[in-house]
Amino acid sequence: MRMAGDRGGGWYPLMLSADLEPGTVAGCILRGRELAVWRDGAGQAHVWDDRCPHRGMRLSLGFVREGTLACLYHGWRFGAGGRCVHIPAHPDLTPAATIRAAPLRAVERHGLVWTAPEDGESSAPQDDPAMDAVEWTPVRSLRIDAPWGNVATAIGMPDGCRVAVLDRDVAGPVLAAILPVDGTRCMLHLLAGGPADRGGDRGRLHDLADWAQDVCRRMEETA
Repeated sequence: MRMAGDRGGGWYPLMLSADLEPGTVAGCILRGRELAVWRDGAGQAHVWDDRCPHRGMRLSLGFVREGTLACLYHGWRFGAGGRCVHIPAHPDLTPAATIRAAPLRAVERHGLVWTAPEDGESSAPQDDPAMDAVEWTPVRSLRIDAPWGNVATAIGMPDGCRVAVLDRDVAGPVLAAILPVDGTRCMLHLLAGGPADRGGDRGRLHDLADWAQDVCRRMEETA
């Protein structure tokens, strides 16, 4: 096993990039903090607090339109920087600059969407040239009703590490990334090294998915 980068640092792997299609938005929870993760039509991923500044509606229930994220409740639209750019009830009004959502830093790397909720973190997560050289193929994500540290230990991660490259009994490396949801739940994201269409890979990906499901079952039985 090789540890990936700096034991996670302040960057957290929210979801598989492949699960966030252009023009879509999804909800995510990081240590109890609700987030909206969305991708604009140009392919850029964004991570915001999951709350509309107007009435507090979850932005993850909204929709992406013309490069903006629109709230489901009253249709207020927010540009990529978080500023409100359109209010349907007042179409001729230029919204005040103070009306804005709360963006967090968002980066895509190694087939994952990452965020760093605190200031002072490095500009990129898991800055590891060896990992950059690998083509990572998404396998699956699983929600596990068990503390993230217990799951990390069960799959053989180093103590305190949220992201690591594991040596499984399969051809090629496996990238495991854990998102702490709260004190009792987490998300496990798995990616396999190598292109998905490589000969014999289909069986390998299925085996990894089955292994992850077995980890989930065992952890929840003992939680």
